[in-house]
Order: sequence, then C-alpha cells, then structure tokens
Amino acid sequence: MGACLAACSLASCASCLCGSAPCLLCGCCPSSKNSTITRLVFSCFLLLGTFVSVIMILPGMETQLRKIPGFCQGGTSIPGLENHMNCDVIVGYKSVYRLGFAMTCFFFLFSVIMVCVRSSRDPRAVLQNGVWFLKFLVLLAITVGAFYIPDGTFHTVWFYIGMVGSFLFIIIQLILLIDFAHSWNKVWVEKAESSDNKCWFAGLLSFTITYYALTITAVVLFFIYYTKPDDCTEHKVFISLNLILCVIVSIVAILPKIQEAQPHSGLLQSSLISLYTMYVTWSAMTNNPNRNCNPSLLSLVSNVNVTETPGDETSKHVQWWDAQGIVSLVIFLFCTLYASIRSSSNAQVNKLMQTEGGGSDVEGVVGEDGFSRAVDNEEDGVTYSYSFFHFHLCLASLYIMMTLTNWYQPDTSTQAMYSLMPAVWVKMSSSWLGLGIYLWTLIAPVLFPDRDFS
Repeated sequence: MGACLAACSLASCASCLCGSAPCLLCGCCPSSKNSTITRLVFSCFLLLGTFVSVIMILPGMETQLRKIPGFCQGGTSIPGLENHMNCDVIVGYKSVYRLGFAMTCFFFLFSVIMVCVRSSRDPRAVLQNGVWFLKFLVLLAITVGAFYIPDGTFHTVWFYIGMVGSFLFIIIQLILLIDFAHSWNKVWVEKAESSDNKCWFAGLLSFTITYYALTITAVVLFFIYYTKPDDCTEHKVFISLNLILCVIVSIVAILPKIQEAQPHSGLLQSSLISLYTMYVTWSAMTNNPNRNCNPSLLSLVSNVNVTETPGDETSKHVQWWDAQGIVSLVIFLFCTLYASIRSSSNAQVNKLMQTEGGGSDVEGVVGEDGFSRAVDNEEDGVTYSYSFFHFHLCLASLYIMMTLTNWYQPDTSTQAMYSLMPAVWVKMSSSWLGLGIYLWTLIAPVLFPDRDFS
C-alpha cells in the first residue's frame, strides 16, 4: 500500500494540488474507502519522519558527513570555500528533537484546522483528503525551519513536552490494544460458533495461555535482573503492584455480571493488557538512573559502549537500538498502522477514540477504464474525528522522539544525555491509568445499566 500511494502521488501531483486525493484518481490502488486511504497517507508521513530520525541518530553519521568536502564546519574543506553547516545539529539527539518538533507542529496544526468537521462536504475536508503534495511541502518547510532553532533551552523544554505527550500516547496505545484484542476475540468466537469448528476456540485459548505465560516469565526475570536483596525498592513495588493489578482486571473480566453485560469480554483481552503492562513496567525500569537496578542486558550482549561522567552514573550517550527502544518502535508501528485501518464495534473504545463504529459500508467502484477507485464514504458523516486523529499523530511524534532518545534528558553544555526518575514515574503512571481505563470499559455497563453506551 505504501509503494502504491507513493507511485500514485508522483503520478498525480497536479491533481493533488487541485484538491483530489491521489488514490481517487489513480487506478493502481485497490478498492478502498477514502477515509482509510487518508489515514494511511498521513501515517506514511509520520513513518517517513521516523525513518529519517532513525538514520540521523545512527552512530557514525556525523563522522560520515564530515567526510563530505565543504559540508560541515570543522570537516574536510575545499580550498576557497568555507564550511557553513553545523553537522552537530543535523545528527544525533538534536536532529531527532527537531524532526519531532516539526512533525508535532504539522499534525497539531491540522488538529486545530479540522476541529468540528462533520462530513466530507465541509470545505476543510478537502485539506484532509487531498492536496497531498502541498501538505508534504508544508511539512518539509516546517522541518527545515526547525533546524534553525537556536539550542538555548529548546531541548530541555521540548524534553518535558515530549514526556507529557508520550504519557498520553502510551494510554492511546493501550486503548488500541484493547480494541484489537476485543475485535480479535469477537471475530474468532463468531467463527467458532457459526462453523462449529473448535479450532478457533483452541486458537484463542493458546494465545491467552501464551500471553499469560510471557507475563509471568517477565515478572520472574524482572525480579532476577532488576531488583537486589538490599536495593531497588521502587522496582519491587512497581513489579508487585502491577502484577496484582493485572490479576484483578483478569478476574473482573470473567465475572458473570461482566460477561452478561459484555459477552465478548474475556481473558484474551486481559492477557494482552497484562503483557503490555509488564512491557511498560520494564520500559520504566530501564530509565532508572541507579545502574545497580538497571543492568542494560542488551548492552552487555551487543557490546554497546556506555559512556559515563566520572562520579555520575546517570550520564549516557544516546543508543536508540537497545531492547526497550526496539520493542517500543515495533509496538508504535503496529498501533499507528492499526489506528489507520481500524473499524471497531466496541462502543466504549469508539467513544474513547472519538470514532464511529464501523462507518459506512460503501464499497469501491470501478471506473470506465476498468480500474478500482476509492470512494468517499463520509458524505453523510465522518467515520472518525479528523481533529482527534491528527492529535493522536501529534502525540505519536512526541513518543517516537522520546523513544529514539531513550527518554534521556539532554544537557547541551556537555552534549550528554541523562536518565532521570521523572521518566520512570511518567511511564509507571501511564500503566496504572491504562489499567484503570481498561477496568472502566469492563464495569461501566454494569455500574450504569440504564445508560446507553452504544
């Protein structure tokens, strides 16, 4: 789909500038809904920024740029020419912060513009579903401008903004996982009941057992590697408390009254949420500045050098490819793509995500040339909140910025990064709030039986 969209955009730049979405005019795309195509293209913008950020933070990138004659200040020079480019800004954590700033501003701008768009008949819907080439130029212009921001306090301020945005995005990730598990459970149960094929039930049981087994394994490994008999009290509390909370939500999910109010609720959702909670717990513990409680296991295996300031155990150079960063990136990619194509029947989750259940059933049409066309399925009403979708991508931009810099606080005076406890508490708080949201989706219909949650 990504290659298809790229080919379509290149082939129809003129059409983009006139306001039509590329895939409405390009026959190479499969039959699809216009709302889905739009979300996929915006997600591609975000993924493109993520890809560029990964390249810019790769080790040795600055060294390679300095080898280009006449490019970097202090690098290889050409007689008669002066090197003006400060390569320290366009690579490393500084480049990630500036790219994150550009993407955040871009999506926040569209979030404000698209407030209260009710249908595709709204004039602003043209900006949402079309003019892709122009929007790409806007993003490019904001990105170029971001690299001219003076250092000063920019990185420190943006670090705290990134923590807040990432906190909210972690919550959204959990909501999307709840939605995914709910849809998965509903589809497989319906197939099992309609076909009398017990393999579907066996599959659900297998995945549920696997997720719980991984959760228990994670808890054991956490106590082995991230706690000490006479130290790491915070970690012991984090692991124990989240394990207890996971047991509670698992029990609640299968209570008779909960099952009566929500027949598709079950242990599959709880097992996936429990595993995700343990991931967030692990992610939080990897940001603990106490090196005795944070062994950096992958660094030992991969021989990644960690530079520490003498007398200070919190200083590190940015290494985005540690285990926590890689897992975070994978979950981020899944949730971003899933948010672009999701069509949920879970009323509670739809309310939280500001979407409608299922949307229109309009199918793609075939043009006179025999090619399939994407169709406008939002003439009578949007299938998702344009504004909230862009706000979600805005938060995703901040989350990927923090992930690639390992949630370390920058120090422009020493060019080092510091792991601090606030990042730990932000992640742990998000795990508790996420479990609370999941618990609410279970008990709300029971507590308020007279309220229409559909």
